[in-house]
This record gives sequence, C-alpha cells and structure tokens, in this order.
Amino acid sequence: MDTRKLLNDVKDGKISVDEALLSLKKEPFEDIGFAKVDLHRRTRQGTAEVIYGAGKSAERIVSIVGSMVRGGQEPVIITRIDKAKADELAKNYEISYNEEAAFATVGRLPDPDGAGTVVVATGGTSDIPVAEEAALTAEALGNKVIRMYDVGVAGIHRLMSHMEEIMDANVIIAIAGMEGALASVIGGLADCPVIAVPTSVGYGASFNGLSALLSMLNSCASGVSVVNIDNGFGAGYLASMINHGKK
Repeated sequence: MDTRKLLNDVKDGKISVDEALLSLKKEPFEDIGFAKVDLHRRTRQGTAEVIYGAGKSAERIVSIVGSMVRGGQEPVIITRIDKAKADELAKNYEISYNEEAAFATVGRLPDPDGAGTVVVATGGTSDIPVAEEAALTAEALGNKVIRMYDVGVAGIHRLMSHMEEIMDANVIIAIAGMEGALASVIGGLADCPVIAVPTSVGYGASFNGLSALLSMLNSCASGVSVVNIDNGFGAGYLASMINHGKK
C-alpha cells in the first residue's frame, strides 16, 4: 500500500474516508501459505520488501511477486535469481533481468530523485557482477548511477583519471577483492561517504573475500563503512538511503 497516495486520493475526493479506513485496516502483510509478504514495508521504511531469489523455487518467487504487485509494491526487486527462474517469472510478468548480476525487477522503475549521483567503482572486471547488483539496486530505488569499473590500485592512474566523478559524487560504492585497497584509496580522495564491498575474488590467501573484508574494516581513511562479502545489494540500498537523506 502507498499510504501517501491513499491520503492524497482522499484529499482529492477520489475515494471516501471510509474506503481509505478500510484499506488501512487490512492486514499489513499477506499470508500466502509458505510466506507472509510484508505489504507495509514501504510505509515504514520507504522501500518495498526485496525478494532474495536464492533458495526459492520459481513458483514461489512468482507467488510472492504476485502478492506484492496486488499490494501496489512495484517496482519489485528480486536479487540472486538465476536465468531459469527469471525465465519462469517472465512468463507471468514483464521483467527486466540482468544475468550477470542475477538481478530482476518487475514494474516501472522510478525516475532518479536522489540528491546527487551514486558512483559504483570496482578494482577489476571480476568484481563487476557484485558491482552491477549494487548499481541496479541503486537505480531501482531512484538514484542516478555512474559506473567506474576496472580502476584498481594495480594501475592507480586509471582511478585518477576519474577525479571529477569522485569529487562530484554524493556517495561512492567501492568494490574490490584481493587485498581490498580500493576503498581506502577512494576514501582518502572523496569528500562523501564511501561504502566498501569486499568480494570473494582472489587467490587462496584472500580466503574468499575475508582478506578484503578485514582490510576494509581496518581502513585508515575516514568515512568508509563496510558491508558483507559480495553484498552488492546491501551497498546499493545503503547508498540510496544516504543519497535520499535517510538516516
């Protein structure tokens, strides 16, 4: 339910007070048997519930999407959804799907209305799947996104050629595996919040992203926060909150 729209409809005389009251009295979630779909999350948090696709069957994803669409929760975001499940979803709804990021949306995306730009930077091209999850999440939540890929510290001149984008950003997501140094370097250059995302990219001693995670947590650059390994969605969501002035 979009409570603001409901109140505006009452104000404009499109629906009666009693009709609006009935809508508000309805359960804040829909019980569809295997799941209780949160239909009031947008009212509470400003963003609808997001579907985590891994571990769910295509049939269950379709059912949850249906509940959210009926509840006016578009756009619906589905993360970690493979192509086979996305193909099944596409039989029921018009979707946008990015296979590299395993990311799908149902419904029209909002126009960008954030305070500024969200820059998504990666150390290398192997980090792009996580970066695309972050970028697509931010875009689906109404942000202008600038992608800045393959600008890692192994060739730091590549990063320095993007100083204008770094300085103009309202929030930067720095995504890197190996030793995760990119976040500290960007944190030492930018005057905005930096969200660091360690990735599981790297050789054995990187411990599937643990090395990068610890490096980012120990960054000496101020203004750097860290999300979990490979959590592009979490970074994109937090970036959107910052860019929209949410605390």
